[in-house]
Amino acid sequence: MTPAAVGYPSPLGATVLDGGANFSLYSRTATGVELLLFDRADDAKPARAVALDPVANRTYHYWHTFVPGVKPGQLYGYRVHGPADPARGLRFDADKVLLDPYARGVVVPDGYSPEPARRPGDNAATAMKGVVVDPAGYDWEGDAPLRRPSARTFIYEMHVRGFTRHPSSGVKESVRGTYAGLAEKIPYLKDLGVTAVELLPVHAFDPHACPPGLVNYWGYQPVAYFAPHPLYSSRRDPLGPVDEFRDMVKALHRAGIEVILDVVFNHTAEGNHDGPTLCYRGIDNPTYYILERGGERYADYTGCGNTLNANHPVVRRLIVDSLRYWVTEMHVDGFRFDLASILSRDESGRPLPNPPVLWDIESDPALAGTKLIAEAWDAAGLYQVGSFVGDAWKEWNGRFRDDARDFFRAAPGSARRFADRLVGSPEVYGHKRREAEQSVNFVTCHDGFSLDDLVSYDRKHNEANGEDNRDGADDNRSWNCGVEGPTDDPAVEELRNRQVKNFLTVTMMSLGVPMIVMGDEVRRTQGGNNNAYCHDDAANWFDWSLVERHADVHRFVKLLLARRLLRDVAHEEQRVSLSEMLERANEAWHGVRLNRPDWGESSHAFALGAELRRERVDFHLILNGYWEPLEFELPPAAAGGPWRRWIDTFLPTPQDIVEWRAAPAVSGNAYRAGPRSVVMLYRDAD
Repeated sequence: MTPAAVGYPSPLGATVLDGGANFSLYSRTATGVELLLFDRADDAKPARAVALDPVANRTYHYWHTFVPGVKPGQLYGYRVHGPADPARGLRFDADKVLLDPYARGVVVPDGYSPEPARRPGDNAATAMKGVVVDPAGYDWEGDAPLRRPSARTFIYEMHVRGFTRHPSSGVKESVRGTYAGLAEKIPYLKDLGVTAVELLPVHAFDPHACPPGLVNYWGYQPVAYFAPHPLYSSRRDPLGPVDEFRDMVKALHRAGIEVILDVVFNHTAEGNHDGPTLCYRGIDNPTYYILERGGERYADYTGCGNTLNANHPVVRRLIVDSLRYWVTEMHVDGFRFDLASILSRDESGRPLPNPPVLWDIESDPALAGTKLIAEAWDAAGLYQVGSFVGDAWKEWNGRFRDDARDFFRAAPGSARRFADRLVGSPEVYGHKRREAEQSVNFVTCHDGFSLDDLVSYDRKHNEANGEDNRDGADDNRSWNCGVEGPTDDPAVEELRNRQVKNFLTVTMMSLGVPMIVMGDEVRRTQGGNNNAYCHDDAANWFDWSLVERHADVHRFVKLLLARRLLRDVAHEEQRVSLSEMLERANEAWHGVRLNRPDWGESSHAFALGAELRRERVDFHLILNGYWEPLEFELPPAAAGGPWRRWIDTFLPTPQDIVEWRAAPAVSGNAYRAGPRSVVMLYRDAD
């Protein structure tokens, strides 16, 4: 055991300095700490162990040392000593090699399994280990976060591995399913019209945190909040994942595409009291987790076994430091916070009116201008859509999803609700006088049915998950269009295709930030599985043959986005509120007769007309969720010319959508909208 040089308590983590590296770790309740330096990921013994003196190497609750000769790429971990007293919340186990919570890189041994971390005994050979990283050693070539206005943003939620892992992706085999593979497909994203990719978790996670025989595919089991997931890298050297991730970000920025990370600051892969000891549990369990029964058990507001103690000062610092690192050193443009309502709970699990961590995030000057998106609910029933604290947060609008689904399956009373969602959900957000882009509008996301499955299945089909179809949501508000699952019936297939286009149209045309999930633009299916978190196979990967098979839907999305990205953004630049913007638009609601909307329980159709003054365009949007065609009266002719049909989802391709300025004129004073269809008409304003 090597005696330790003193070192410094700040900054936390491993920091490269002249002649070596400084290491600092927080633990209030530890009695001793050893720093372990490894040569290889699967080494059973460290090449060097440094014992930290509880007096010389401890300042306050920070354990620190300087180690000469350490360079970027060095592997390391800790053994932390202290009492094993679960009844008091203390779960120290000095046999376990632990990850540094501030590790900027992580390596995963080939024989990694969480099982040795559960069993008594030394797990050095199979433990994940940290990597010393010098963030300054990368050439960004002038790159910086893009700061694109939200009103010009279209979010494409995607999975790094699943995007190019399929053999049909066309990328070379050595980079399929990696950051480098994603970068090769940037031309596809740019051609489609994507302005921001929202990546499912890329913080290093436990790949085996799932039922036996399955794989943690989605990545919602984090272990390291500063390190890119190493198994998404085509490079096997310890520093490879960090540089390959930055190469991907730089390439996306060159194409004008922002990078938003799905971050999971609500729980970790260590699970409940029976889970593995990987990092936080063995370093300072009462600090990092919300505990119950005197500390013996973990509070579970996440459905994943534990809950991060996000409003503890040390954990608050960890979260903000992580976000700041990903913005300043990794150049990401924003974050989507998984189960964000967890961050509003105190150490006893009670919701706080002004959660410190949320205000820390919002008010941090390094994060100013960064996109902050909340999934404003948690797994314990705290639902905060429309009431999430703060001034800068945008929210996944789960009510848009539910009401759009209800409208196009003709659920009673859905017309009035969905009309509100279409214009930015003023019933939900109007009281806050926020811009319309507070609402992130989506019909599907990774969690639930894909868009194709939404119109193909009445019930979830999760048998492959091994839980007898009990897992996953039961409230899907889906409709199979008459046949459960795949069919050769041309009438059913035509209806499904139309419903897909209906959902895409209202997502893109609504006020707010639109989002779709990877593959919805080509009708990617998951075979009816609405909880496909545990399958790393073709059932989850993007099948690139669908781009040709469903070329009409792909074309439809491209033309939708081409027009949306031309929209006026003056309201955002001037911070015009949602209510003010609706007033300026001179909107008018109609039914089949002008100015006579029907908001009754049995109504399934309405129309919206508005004048967009800055764009000098009038539009008339018709939504027929009824199962029969309906004749809609049109406003009378004006000096700007006749109404022109841009979209009619009932028509076959290529008439379903046309180039904006190639839209044909519509004659007469009425328009016949086919069953379950969306029509968009426009004319130049006077």
